[in-house]
Amino acid sequence: MKKIDKERLLLGIAAPVLAIVVAFLVTALVLAATGKEPFSAFGIMFDYGLKSDSQVYILNKATTYYLAGLAVAVGFRMNLFNIGVDGQYRLAAFFAAAVGGALTLPGALQIPLIILTAVIVGAMWAGIAGVLKVTRGVSEVVSTIMLNAIATAIIGYLLQQGRLGHLDEAGTKISTKPIPESSHFFEFPTTPSPVWGFIVVAVVAGVAYWFTLSRTRFGFDLRTVGQSGSAAEASGVDVKKMVITSMLISGAVAGLIGMPTLLNDSYEYSGDFPVGIGFTGIAIALLGRNHPIGIALGALLWGFLERGTGKLEFEGYDKEIVGVIQGVIVLCVVIAYEVVRRYGLKRQQSKVGAELAAQAARNNDQQEVSA
Repeated sequence: MKKIDKERLLLGIAAPVLAIVVAFLVTALVLAATGKEPFSAFGIMFDYGLKSDSQVYILNKATTYYLAGLAVAVGFRMNLFNIGVDGQYRLAAFFAAAVGGALTLPGALQIPLIILTAVIVGAMWAGIAGVLKVTRGVSEVVSTIMLNAIATAIIGYLLQQGRLGHLDEAGTKISTKPIPESSHFFEFPTTPSPVWGFIVVAVVAGVAYWFTLSRTRFGFDLRTVGQSGSAAEASGVDVKKMVITSMLISGAVAGLIGMPTLLNDSYEYSGDFPVGIGFTGIAIALLGRNHPIGIALGALLWGFLERGTGKLEFEGYDKEIVGVIQGVIVLCVVIAYEVVRRYGLKRQQSKVGAELAAQAARNNDQQEVSA
């Protein structure tokens, strides 16, 4: 491996490691300030997080978080901040659940149809922000925030009895009609609870993300536009088309986020369907530096933190500690990446300066010999 590749690899690893270490140090100070023993808290987290049932929980949670990280990362690589992933996956999951509950097709047909419905709805909802950006210059941040609110209102309106809502037998909960058992996604039979089979789809999505961005012309154009839109346009890339396409892909991946919960757990969409995963995806994409492996590690870390800190509440620790740790990690990630980026830039400038000085010295020697 070349020296420059080794340095790039070390710098890439240094940022997340530095962020996590600093985050735990800051969290330890916070715990100490509240009169709690930080090392005891970390011990409880690790002991509980490494249990077999916790490992299953973490894998299932990480499956959802990984898809959220990928959805956000697609936009990040294009220099687009798709903050509307949360609304996209919820709306997609809602309509997918409605379609799945309304049909009684064989599972081999109905499962792909449910997933396809979610992908299309997510892509269309994200595409609105892309069209607004290229046609009216509306910031995707503003438009996606508003689309999140609109998605919530649409779901609230349709999830009512007499529309797409269905009142359960107990008369206490309104949800979409349950998806028939024949259309439940497969599971891995592990103890004490199964690992969701949708983890396979998440892995395939990660491989497709890596291949598209690293091995295709589209991926090259996407990364080029993200680095410099004017330079990409000068080289013949249709920037507007790339913006819309990227938002469509980001929304399509966002449509998959709710599928592990829908097809492997709840089998219906109700008021207690998970929310906020889109915003978690932003933190995970940042932590993983938009790389599929980095995002996977970030998703596993997030699942571990949720599981481990959940135990702390039963041990007398404040339940808000999980929010403190996650918030500190995000803040430290941003700072650590900037510190590492500046250090790497300074190293490159020093090397270029040294090479130029060496070249100037060689030129002077040659001139003296010629004289």
